[in-house]
Parts: sequence; structure tokens; C-alpha cells
Amino acid sequence: MRDRVDTSSGLVLRRWKAEDAQAVMTAFADPLMRGQSIEPVDSVQAAERWITARAEHWAADYAYSFAVVDGGGLVLGQVRLGPVDRRHATGWVSYWTTATARGQGIASRACHAVARWAFDDAELFRLELGHRVNNPASCGVARAAGFAVEGQQRQKLEYDGVRVDVELHARLATDPEPASL
Repeated sequence: MRDRVDTSSGLVLRRWKAEDAQAVMTAFADPLMRGQSIEPVDSVQAAERWITARAEHWAADYAYSFAVVDGGGLVLGQVRLGPVDRRHATGWVSYWTTATARGQGIASRACHAVARWAFDDAELFRLELGHRVNNPASCGVARAAGFAVEGQQRQKLEYDGVRVDVELHARLATDPEPASL
């Protein structure tokens, strides 16, 4: 499987590298990102552990994390496929962007690119993703990348003692390519 995907929009999806530790630490310093990792990523050492875990997941065929970078190598975010269920040929897609990269369609393009990679390289058939219902931007990412709404998972997540619903989206290998990218 390819570990680098060059997109027609100029974005590159590539495996995380040790040299990305500072960029990872900076990304997780954003208040919107702090809840996106089990362990706080608040030091270079924590960022290095985070990157090492991504490599271990890749090697185990458990999950595939890509740094989303521009043509000059600047880290703009992450798109991840995992966990992967080989028996059913399914995977879960997640994504984030850095504070400065938000609102530019980067997550949608990265999500679309990882979906193509999942179908073509990883030989998966069904991809799922979910977002908090109070996050319309993430819903826009999913829809733009060709993920259809399938339903709502009531009170699935808890943040600061408050339960929130999650809207579930999915995309099949047989679905048409999205027209908006």
C-alpha cells in the first residue's frame, strides 16, 4: 500500500515522521484539539510518542494515519483510517486540521483522498465517520467528501460532563465520486 498520496489539489498525505513532533505539539496546543488525544500532547516527547503510536498502528494493520501537508511540507492536519476491520472490509475515518488551516476545504479534500486510498490500496468497501451534531463544519467535511448521512447516535460522547449526539456518515466503494471537490 502506498504511504504517500499526492492529490490534484496540491495536498500531500504522507506518513508521520519524527521531524513532525513540533508541528504535532503545536497542533494539540489549540484548545479545540486538546480532547482529540487520550494522552495530552503537551511536549515534544509526548508528540514523539504520539507519532510512534501512529507508526505502530500502521505496522499492525490496525489504523493508517496520514499527515496532511502542503506542497512545501507544512503540516496542515491529519486524516486517519482506523480501526480497520479486514473481515468486513470496513474502516473508520477521522480528521483534524491545524487552527490556521481550518475553513479552506483541506479536511474535505484529505478525507476524499483517504477514502480513495482506502478503496484502492487498502481494499476496503465501507468507510464510516461520525461528528458531534453541534459541529456543522465537520458535517460539511463529511458531505463534501462523499459520505452520506446514515443516522444519529444518541448521547454517544461525553465532554466536560455533557453527553452529545453523533451523526453517522458512511461511504461505500460503489458510491459515486463527490462532484464538489
